[in-house]
Amino acid sequence: MLLRGFDVAPEVEVRGENDRTVFERFRLRSPDILVDTVRSSRHQIVLVKPLCDSQQVDRLLDLDGMRPGKAVWAWRDPYDRARSEVSKFGDSNLQALRAIAAGTDFGMWQGERLPDASREIVQSFDVDAMTAETAAVVFWAVRNLLYFDLGLAGRDDVFLSSYDALVRNPAGHMRRLCEFLAFPYRVELHEHIQPRDTFESRPLDVDPKAAALADDVSSRLAAAEAAHAKGWGQDT
Repeated sequence: MLLRGFDVAPEVEVRGENDRTVFERFRLRSPDILVDTVRSSRHQIVLVKPLCDSQQVDRLLDLDGMRPGKAVWAWRDPYDRARSEVSKFGDSNLQALRAIAAGTDFGMWQGERLPDASREIVQSFDVDAMTAETAAVVFWAVRNLLYFDLGLAGRDDVFLSSYDALVRNPAGHMRRLCEFLAFPYRVELHEHIQPRDTFESRPLDVDPKAAALADDVSSRLAAAEAAHAKGWGQDT
């Protein structure tokens, strides 16, 4: 949603995960290629979506050869995300968790920079008996814990963005994001987003332990986002 909105702005060059200059199989090709791409751009902002490299956000913000950048850490309700994940990719998160639990995840982006505490969380589950839906919820939790593990919470150059807050109030959320980016707000950035609530009526059957974990991480993210919004003097 954010990429589609900013892609209409002439000041912004969008490099999504399908861009072959910057990405290869959804991974960033190299820091040097990223730096060269940004430096050669004639646009005010180069917007890059390193979804499978979000564990590198702190390092990407500190790359040499570029002016200081900013990051948006986007997060979604864990159960809605799990539904979407399983419908599109089946048990891919389950396979990743099994590799992480077994310590055989070398070279897999899913396990990069996971701290010991998160690995212990994964290992505390019976991954052999786990459903794809439960795995998607646990995977969501350990990936979003990276926001705290990497020290991104409270950084002035990282914006915590809730998908649910965005679709509830596109104009208000986009105004706050534009203020963070020092970018002129315009309605075209969000006019493709229909305001709505995001609560699913269809229940998702997951392990209660996984649900408790996800609820705890959700509460931490919501509290961090509320603190950011208060710091900006706005509501999400």
